[in-house]
Parts: sequence; C-alpha cells; structure tokens
Amino acid sequence: MNVNIWSNVGVDVQTALAAAVPLESISKANPAVAGADAHPFLDGDIILLRTKGMRQLDWAVVRVDNKTTDTFELKGIDSTDFKTFVSGTAQKITFGTSAETFQDVSANGGEAADVNVSTIHNDQDTSIPGNRTPLVFNFGSIWDPHDPVLQALKAFDTKKSPCAVVFNFATGDQVYFAATPSASLAPGGSAGAVVTTPVKLSVRGRLTNYAGA
Repeated sequence: MNVNIWSNVGVDVQTALAAAVPLESISKANPAVAGADAHPFLDGDIILLRTKGMRQLDWAVVRVDNKTTDTFELKGIDSTDFKTFVSGTAQKITFGTSAETFQDVSANGGEAADVNVSTIHNDQDTSIPGNRTPLVFNFGSIWDPHDPVLQALKAFDTKKSPCAVVFNFATGDQVYFAATPSASLAPGGSAGAVVTTPVKLSVRGRLTNYAGA
C-alpha cells in the first residue's frame, strides 16, 4: 500500500496553454490512442483535452505517451466504454509556478446522488447512483499578494477561466485536473494570527491519477 500524506506536496498551476491541435480521432481502447496529423507532442507532455462525443474526456488533463508522427497514447486512460469521439482538440500545458502558501486542503462533492427506482411491487425502496455532485477543492492559504500562484489564480478568477492544476506528492503520485478558481486574495484571520485568504477550485471534467515509480 502506497500511503500519501499532506507534507512536501507540490501544487503547480498552469502558466501557459499552447495553441489547440485538432484531433482526428480517439480510440475506444486501453490505453486510448489519439490521432492528430503531424502533431507536436512529445512523450511526457501534459495536455488539456476538449472533446465532443467522448464527453468523459472533455476537460481531461492527461500525459502523452508512445507518440508517433500522427498518433499518441493518452497514458493511463481506458476509453473502452466511453462514448464515441466526434471531434476535439489538445493543448500542451506549461506548469510554470508552484504554490508556497497553502496550509490545508479539503475536497467536497464528487459523490453520486441517489436516484430512487422503487416500484409498487416491493416494500423496500431501491436506489441507483445518479449524477455526481460538483467536486470542489478548498484551500486555506497564507495571504501573500506577491505569491505567483495566488496571483495566477486571481487572474484566472478575474477572467472566469479554467486552468490546469497538478498535485505532486512526495511518493511521486500525481493528480491532474482542470478547474475554475475563486481567489479574491481578500485577507482574513483573527487577532494575533497569520493573515490568511481562501482559495477554491471548482473542478471541470474528471481527475486523472498517475502512480509514482
């Protein structure tokens, strides 16, 4: 069992997003293979996907693997049971800044709502999982208006624009996702305590998890 703790964890934020590369296809396979004529991606690149049809990959942040001239694998993505790809794009992400002020983190939501499917024929109610509730990460952060990550998140907040984020754990495990930030940099706290500011990341799409070596 690989146990992670919230210590020595990097939280990196997108600072650049390259031009969109049109995708010709994404296979239903394990791993999924994307087709893109003469694409520029290299093994290890991290990309943002926007897709139609194969909606499970819309807003996914994934790693490129086993590239050829016109194809590349979406590392760790099993798309066997996904919807059929119609169209989409991929953009290389640059993570150019790492947080230094976060003190705590909590994840809220992401659970499937109960959908009641009871009938008049039984005397016990039955439910099945429905849509998942929105997944949100909330951070408590030291208030530092010069911190590059807080400044970057505030800029995305101002534009109401999503950005890519990665958690880098000390074990080498990683979690990638796209999210729309809320980061006003409003100072708060109590008398005699450090000045803090809240940060919220509303996740778009699904999380992508990669295990360390």
